[in-house]
Parts: sequence; structure tokens; C-alpha cells
Amino acid sequence: MGLRERKKQRTRDALVRAALELFTSQGYERTTVDEIVAAVDVSQRTFFRYFAGKEQVVFAVQEMVEARFVESLRGRPADEPPFEALRRAVLDAWESIGESIEALVPVEMYMRVFRMIESTPALLAVQMRRTVETEEETVRILAAREGLDPDVDPRPRVAVAAFGGVMQLAGRRWGAGEEISVESMRRMTASLLEQLEPALAKDWRTARD
Repeated sequence: MGLRERKKQRTRDALVRAALELFTSQGYERTTVDEIVAAVDVSQRTFFRYFAGKEQVVFAVQEMVEARFVESLRGRPADEPPFEALRRAVLDAWESIGESIEALVPVEMYMRVFRMIESTPALLAVQMRRTVETEEETVRILAAREGLDPDVDPRPRVAVAAFGGVMQLAGRRWGAGEEISVESMRRMTASLLEQLEPALAKDWRTARD
């Protein structure tokens, strides 16, 4: 990036860090845009040049993670089975995005934001809407890879629904745990994905015995 672009990126990153620190220390609803811009020493006009509002800042890091996953999925080999493509895409995304997250905010803060979203009804509703949108994009990518119409063939939606459920469970377990590294999130995700097929296709009592 050129000098101007780097300066704009630094300003945006500073706004994200300041906003997330305020949100997690004093609450999302109680934090104002005025407080955020004061912490960075910029104007409201500058804030709204980067973000439509507080809500968009809350999900700035998550948006980066989701974009990396989508990019990774689009780049998976065409002959890779659908669920393997999903699995490799999410694990590769978590492997490569750790430095990007930590360059923006400490992972500990990312976890605090995750917990704040889970405990704030207005943000949780936005989270659910974003999840639906991301899953729909994932369905379309998966269907295109396989040459299917997802409005006719249900398999892409079934696969993404199962995959999405595992992702939500991984997030909740990570958020409730004590280890806060990006690597721990990747390990949690990998472990749960490995258990998906046995959970769906095998007799649990026989497997237990």
C-alpha cells in the first residue's frame, strides 16, 4: 500500500481497537461514538468514513475472519470432496489469520468481544443474521464447485448446515474455555469436525462399548 493507504489503515485499526476496548470495559450500549473518536483523537466524520455505526465496528475482526474463510474455500482444489473443502478451508483460514488478528487486537480482547456479543441481545441478533448470510454464501460457493443448483439439490445446504453447527459449537466452547490462543480455536474446530461423521453415521452405544 502507498503512504496514504497505510495511514488510512492505521486510523481504521486504531478506531477498532479503541471501540472494542470501550465496548468490553463499559458495555456496548453505554459506549458512544463520541467516546470512541475522542480515544483516537479524530472527528465523528472520520469515524463514519470507515464505519456505518458502532455495530459494524463490533464485527470488524469477525468480518476479517469470515472473509479469510470464504477466500480459502474459493481456492480449494476443484476435485476435493465438498465437506473436505469446507474442513480444509476453515482450518487453513485459522492457521493463516492469527497474525492478522493479533496485529489488530490482542486475542484476549477478541475473546472478550465474542463473549460480549453472546451476552448482548441486540448484537446476538446481528450475529445470527450474519451467520445466515455467511452460510448462504458458503452454500452458493459449494454448489458452484459441484455444478449444482442449491435451490433444487439440498445437499449443499445440508452440508453447510452441519458444518455451521460445528462452527457455532466450537466458538461457544472456545469462548467458555481458559485457553485463548488462535491455535486453541483451530484445535477445537479440528477436533469437533473430526467427530461429525461418527456422530451422524455410527451407533453411539456400539462405539462406546
